[in-house]
Amino acid sequence: MGSVAVIAAVLGAVPPVSMGWLAPMLAVHLVATGLFLRVLWRKELLPGWLVAGDVAITVALCLAQRHLVAEDALDTGSSWVAGLVTMTIVVAGVTWRIKVAVPVGLGLAAAFAVGVRLASPAHDVFGTLGIHLVQLTAILLLMTLLRRSSAATDAFLKESARAGIALMVERLRREDELRQVGSIHETSLHTLTMVGLGTYEEPSPTLRAQVVTDLSALEKLRDTPQADSALIALDTLLDEVAGRATGLDVHKRLTPETVPGNVAEHFARAVTEALANIALHAGVREAELVSTRSGGEVRVEVADSGRGFDQHRLPPDRFGVRGSILDTMRSLPNGGAEISSGAQGTRVQLWWRP
Repeated sequence: MGSVAVIAAVLGAVPPVSMGWLAPMLAVHLVATGLFLRVLWRKELLPGWLVAGDVAITVALCLAQRHLVAEDALDTGSSWVAGLVTMTIVVAGVTWRIKVAVPVGLGLAAAFAVGVRLASPAHDVFGTLGIHLVQLTAILLLMTLLRRSSAATDAFLKESARAGIALMVERLRREDELRQVGSIHETSLHTLTMVGLGTYEEPSPTLRAQVVTDLSALEKLRDTPQADSALIALDTLLDEVAGRATGLDVHKRLTPETVPGNVAEHFARAVTEALANIALHAGVREAELVSTRSGGEVRVEVADSGRGFDQHRLPPDRFGVRGSILDTMRSLPNGGAEISSGAQGTRVQLWWRP
């Protein structure tokens, strides 16, 4: 839209348009347009400072209309500045919440009206003001609906991810139970069968050693915690999570480790979100997943070499980084998370201490 406005301004530069005013104004506007294109190319969120700068430039253009716009364009309401006002109202509504977007939109509409009156005191500005108010109302209603839908979608995805991970954890629990049952069958039941068949007619050191081993296995089964505290192979679970990452080649270095089921679930949910963020936003197709244990602390790291992001600029209602990574791990007793991101990529570090 910025380049179109520049072309329209140049083509419409007839008296009383002043090139001394028009040229520097368009140069500043082109710089702002270039910054917008850079953000678009990098697929980043629009920074507030850039939108604020665009608003300031548009206000200046509005107030200087008597030097920038031909009278015919003012009379028909088809000036290039009017188009810029519309786009700036839309961008402000997309970037900011209602409490900021409303005064900004009203300020833009007022600046345009003042600029038209300065250029042509007899010109009627109320019709244009009405159009701008309708545009402002429409974009705010649309963004309110989109944000609510986005919040509902995030909540649904959060529950879906949690349910999927819970199923994986439960499956690993069942596999562990089956292994334990198989162990009992191959040890104590086998020993009792041999005794019942008369294989051992008198006490023997071999039988005594086998009974000790069988008793140890039974005591271990008795002491195995249930439900959320049941031990889960974290490396196996993370390997399965990495295998489900769409569009990513995940390089894994996983240390065999067992943790309680609820701890494994928290790690899996955070890693799932970290890998999803890489696939969607990092602009790369490779990631690294590492798990270690040091000094009694279990640590998991997810890293990429793609474009980073500023987590402090993320909207507060966005679920991903804040909800599924930081809050998930910090809600775990003795757990935590840290994210570092920059030009060299993003590194997500997760930890838990028993």
